[in-house]
Amino acid sequence: MDQAFGSYQNEIYLNGLAGIPPRYPMVHSELEAEARSVLPPAVWSYVAGGAGDEHTQRANTEAFHRWGLIPRMLVGAAQRDLSVELFGMNLPSPLLMAPIGVLGICAEDGHGDLATARAAARTGVPMIASTLSADPLEEVAGEFGTTPGFYQLYTPRDRDLAESLVHRAEAAGFKGVVVTLDTWVTGWRPRDLARGSFPQLHGHCLANYTSDPVFRAGLDRAPEEDPQAAVVKWTQVFGHPLTWADLPWLRSLSTLPLIVKGLCHPDDVRRARDLGVDGVYCSNHGGRQANGGLPALDALPDVVEAADGLPVLFDSGIRGGADIVKAIALGATAVAVGRPYVHGLALGGTDGVVHVLRSLLAEADLIMAVDGYPSLADLTPEALRRVG
Repeated sequence: MDQAFGSYQNEIYLNGLAGIPPRYPMVHSELEAEARSVLPPAVWSYVAGGAGDEHTQRANTEAFHRWGLIPRMLVGAAQRDLSVELFGMNLPSPLLMAPIGVLGICAEDGHGDLATARAAARTGVPMIASTLSADPLEEVAGEFGTTPGFYQLYTPRDRDLAESLVHRAEAAGFKGVVVTLDTWVTGWRPRDLARGSFPQLHGHCLANYTSDPVFRAGLDRAPEEDPQAAVVKWTQVFGHPLTWADLPWLRSLSTLPLIVKGLCHPDDVRRARDLGVDGVYCSNHGGRQANGGLPALDALPDVVEAADGLPVLFDSGIRGGADIVKAIALGATAVAVGRPYVHGLALGGTDGVVHVLRSLLAEADLIMAVDGYPSLADLTPEALRRVG
């Protein structure tokens, strides 16, 4: 893909001259509304819902409005460099796709993980593939092309199973393991509770388990013969409440970079750094897991300071290109988007995801052009001011 990301708007305008309007919405609110109209209500609840009254989910997005970028003129930002080095890899932009465990059933054909991986291949935006996938991780990785991908681990109670999943990810070519820390138990999610609906209990998105030799060895019958027994087994093994004592073991499983996801307190960041992690991931799970918390963006500056040079990934609340710019200015090394690309997936599969990713990058690129920031290195905390 052309790394002059802002050129996406030129394609859209030229198509307009030919009488071809954009196939998908250009603003998040419209994208969200259209996705809601096509997804089954139970799936939509899972995608859109957050914990409690969803205050933290809203606070994540509102936090970006409290920061404003200061324009700098006469710097000649005719070319912008959005590239970033991450774990020894040179990526064309700082954008990533956050891990989402219901992608499979958000696509019309039931293979949303594969569609998202193909979007990664087309855009150069790495996918962090969830443990909760409708297709085995090897098949997902097989669609990445030359774009690197990361594997997100929900650490199971069975250590042998955890080791098997990590070793499979390494063998499949993933470039790092992202361990999610805040989802060993499901948060209080009223939208799902009101429907009594939880996708995994219906057998959805469990392909990494049912394809795993360790998981299968613990079943009396193959998952294909007794799918309900496989679901019961999954409920028994999912979600190990990790402690600091587990981190050396997780570090020992692979030579891949180890990134721990969910750190928002600087003391936790320092302790994780001292125990040998390769990166930290500042996130509150998009407000899905616990209500009443601090917006992840507000935690980011202290996380970056405590990381002391370790790469800091960030998600929670990204809805547009301006949000990417602000998160980078506050110190994030890379920024992951979640719900918006799921909306694109629901509307158009791979094409819909590509549209969302290119739109985010185009807006970020053009903001940097207009406001006079030629590279990510120019986006420092001094480029921002508090609003109001």
